[in-house]
Amino acid sequence: MSFLIAYATYSGNTQEVAELIQETFVSRQVDVTLHRIGSGSIPDLANFGGMIVGSFTWEKGATPEEVKDFVLDVGYKPAHVYVFGTGDTQFGGDALFCQAAVKLAEFYHSMYPPLKIEQSPRGTQEPEVVKWAEGVLEHWLHLHA
Repeated sequence: MSFLIAYATYSGNTQEVAELIQETFVSRQVDVTLHRIGSGSIPDLANFGGMIVGSFTWEKGATPEEVKDFVLDVGYKPAHVYVFGTGDTQFGGDALFCQAAVKLAEFYHSMYPPLKIEQSPRGTQEPEVVKWAEGVLEHWLHLHA
């Protein structure tokens, strides 16, 4: 079993979440490739059993342009896509919090709820990331049992 974790980050928060997910997967003997969206060519998705997409939310609930470009460059909707996002409730409140992740999960018809992290995953949110990652693995394994 192998996963691609593709993420976009400016502040480093989304990258931190991606790395925590990677650590959780690796500790369970899952092969993971990290890909920072906008940095080089996209790995061949045919080599992965699942994909996780991570994005911060930009402006008033918008998905960053580089993430939209990534989606277009992929060119199709892979079967098993999971989504996480970072955001900030001080800009737009709960209504706009992590809307990029919500939109991406809807676009990909993800069968697992997106993870939403307030700014950095450090501290009290770190266990949420680990729990979500473990849930993704359980969900994927259930689908392939």
